[in-house]
Amino acid sequence: MNRSIGLRGLSILSCLMLAGCLPLWGNPPAQSPTSLPLLSAAATSSPAPATQTPVILISSPLPTEPATPSQTPLPPFPAPTLALQLFFPTAGPTTSAELRPPLYPTPWAIGPYDHFYFARPIAANYPSEPIGDYRYGGTIFAPGAIHTGIDIPAPRFTPVLAAGPGTVVWAGVGLFNGSQYALNDPYGNAVVIRHDFGYLGQPLYTVYAHMSEIKVLVGQWLNTGDELGTVGSTGNADGPHLHFEVRLGTNDFYSTRNPELWLAPPQGWGVLVGRLMNTQKIPLATFPVYVRSVETNQPWIVWTYAASIVNSDAYYHENMVLSDLPSGAYEINIPYAGYPNKVVLQILPGQVTYFSFQGFSGFNFDLPATPGINLTATPTP
Repeated sequence: MNRSIGLRGLSILSCLMLAGCLPLWGNPPAQSPTSLPLLSAAATSSPAPATQTPVILISSPLPTEPATPSQTPLPPFPAPTLALQLFFPTAGPTTSAELRPPLYPTPWAIGPYDHFYFARPIAANYPSEPIGDYRYGGTIFAPGAIHTGIDIPAPRFTPVLAAGPGTVVWAGVGLFNGSQYALNDPYGNAVVIRHDFGYLGQPLYTVYAHMSEIKVLVGQWLNTGDELGTVGSTGNADGPHLHFEVRLGTNDFYSTRNPELWLAPPQGWGVLVGRLMNTQKIPLATFPVYVRSVETNQPWIVWTYAASIVNSDAYYHENMVLSDLPSGAYEINIPYAGYPNKVVLQILPGQVTYFSFQGFSGFNFDLPATPGINLTATPTP
């Protein structure tokens, strides 16, 4: 659970983060692995396309909407103002359930647009949930330093496992810079797998960074659960942990998706997904969401995605994800405009529980409209 951030630039726009590591903004060369077969979402989804129906138990009243501002709202997700900065945060404690059920088998997808395709890259005898205060899209340590993956805590030399079958297309240092000679690359020792399946006609990649040792070679095929290295703190990391990314379409820093929407949950547990906007439907960036289990009173604080670099799911268009929640009732509290807007809803086992929030219009629990997605589209070169 360690994170550090750095930004550098004049000639290279400063860029940021991966789990206590800090890439520099620029356009690292994308890998060009050999073509592998892709599976559509329909081919990899579960045969039971049950849709989610959240059970809404309690909702709090919302204040009267104020007068609409006269100025034109800014466009969503504006680019951040870049600044030269270097930051090495100190890791804090993490909490995890002592007893965790076994994971659902992969691929797992109850809903037609879910894609829990990957197993955990750290064995189940270690806590495998992301470090809570620095999730995908987080900027908790410095403005403009945005996290493009999740950090999974584990002791040094813990085996790192392939999250799915595929071919190794990168193994070594220099991943962000695209050069094995970039010994100070923020990812440190890293491995990238191009998987034997894809999504929406696009290839899928997973990234494993900061490792102490790499045990695979480029071109080697791995099955789910094969060891590819061990946990370490190489690159821009201040302690042992695994930085894990999911990339869709191309193998580059700008093509990541939230791994919590791709990792199979423990059996009987579910995933909370939200889209938070202001009253004018502009996404709320780096905004706190308070979640509390009604049954155990355990609290979580989740921050919405920052305003650039990270990408939302093609269907959910989310800017907040909280995975690994035992099924049951949870209170959601969004402190919008100084008012505590609360609702209690039911986390459903093995699937996504979705909500949206639109400022003074409040909560909505309808699933997003079916998008016009071509499941057989080929990747854009």
